[in-house]
Amino acid sequence: MENVWLASALWIGLALVASVVSIWVAISVALIEIVVGAVAGNTIGLPLAPWVNFLAGFGAILLTFLAGAEIDPQVVRRNLWSSLGIGIIGFLAPYLGVFCFARYVVGWPWDQAQIAGISLSTTSVAVVYAVMIETGFNRTELGKIILAACFVNDLGTVLALGLVFAKYDIKLAAFVVITVISLFLLAKFAPRVLALLGERMSEPQTKFLTLVLLLLGGLASVAGSEAVLPAYLVGMVLAPTFLRDQELPKRMRVVAFTLLTPFYFLKAGSLVEAKAVIAAGGLILAFLAIKMVTKFVGILPLTRLFSFVPREGMYTTLLMSTGLTFGSISALFGLTNHIIDQQQYTILVTAVIGSAVVPTLIALRWFQPEFPVEPAPVQDCVTSMEAEPVRSA
Repeated sequence: MENVWLASALWIGLALVASVVSIWVAISVALIEIVVGAVAGNTIGLPLAPWVNFLAGFGAILLTFLAGAEIDPQVVRRNLWSSLGIGIIGFLAPYLGVFCFARYVVGWPWDQAQIAGISLSTTSVAVVYAVMIETGFNRTELGKIILAACFVNDLGTVLALGLVFAKYDIKLAAFVVITVISLFLLAKFAPRVLALLGERMSEPQTKFLTLVLLLLGGLASVAGSEAVLPAYLVGMVLAPTFLRDQELPKRMRVVAFTLLTPFYFLKAGSLVEAKAVIAAGGLILAFLAIKMVTKFVGILPLTRLFSFVPREGMYTTLLMSTGLTFGSISALFGLTNHIIDQQQYTILVTAVIGSAVVPTLIALRWFQPEFPVEPAPVQDCVTSMEAEPVRSA
C-alpha cells in the first residue's frame, strides 16, 4: 500500500478493533493487538514501511522507558533479594534449558543454540507493563517487585548477548562511557530541568525526555547495540521524579498507548508466518514448553521461599514467563548477523510471541491477585502513585 494515509488508517483501524475486542473479552489489549497483527499479516498483509518500523521501534523505546520509571527504589530496596533472585533465575533457567535442547536434541550448532537460549530467556517488559497499566497492578508493591525482577532478567539477556556476540571495539566502549555519564547527569540535573520547563501546552518536558531517549538510542545503534537498552536505565534513574510528578508520566502514557505501542504489538504479530508455523509447529511448541517449564522450575520455588502467597506466586511466575521485546531483538540479531537462518528465526520469533500470549492469558484468567486498588483507564492510571502492598515481603 503506497498511500501513507490509507496505510496509517489500516494500522490505526486494526488498533481500534483490538481495543474493542479487548474490552469485549476482558483481555489485555497488548495481547489482542498481537493476535490481530498475526491474523492481518497472514490474510490482508500489513505494509512494514520504514515509518511503521520507526513508530514500532519508538513505541518499544517509550514503553520500556515508562516501565523503568515504574520501579520504585524504596520497594526494590525492601525486596532486593526477591527481585534479584527471581530475575537472575528467571534468566538462567530458560537460557540453559533452551540452549541444551537446541544444541543436543535438535542439533543446532553452538552459536545458533546460543541465540535460541538467549532469545527465550527473556521476560517481556512491554507485555508485563502494558498488562499492569490496564489492571492498575503497577500501583501495588508486588507489581513493582515484578517489574524490578523483569529488569534483572532482561539485563542478564542483554549481558549474555553482549558478552557472547558483541564486537568489543571503541564504539561500544564509547557508548558505555557516554551512557554512564548521561545517567549520572540525568539523576543530578533532570529534575531541575523538568521543573524549569514546567507543564505547558507545548510539552517541553516530554520533548526533553524524547530527545534524551532518541539520542541514547541512536548512539546504541551506532555501537551495534539496541535502542531500547538505555531506555530502561533512563527510566529507572528518573523513577523518583516520576513518582513525585504524577502528571508527566500520565501525559507520556497517553501518547504511547494511543499512537505508538499499537504499531509495536501489531508488527510483532505480523511477523508470524502461518506456513512456517505449520511446517515447524512441533519444534515451536517444544521451545515454548521448555521456556515455560524451566521458568516454573526456577521461579515458582523462589516465590515460596520469599513468602509469596500461592496465587501471587503463580501470577509472578506466569508473567516472568512472558517474552517479546528482547526476545525478538535477540532473534533478529542472530538473523541480521547470519548466525541463524530465516526458518530458525521464524521458529524462535513465533515461540517468543507465543510466550507473550500463553502465560499472560493464563495469569489474567485464573491467577490475577485481588488487591484494593481499582483498575483505571490508561489515561487516568496515574491518579495515585501510592503503592498499596499486596503482601508482606
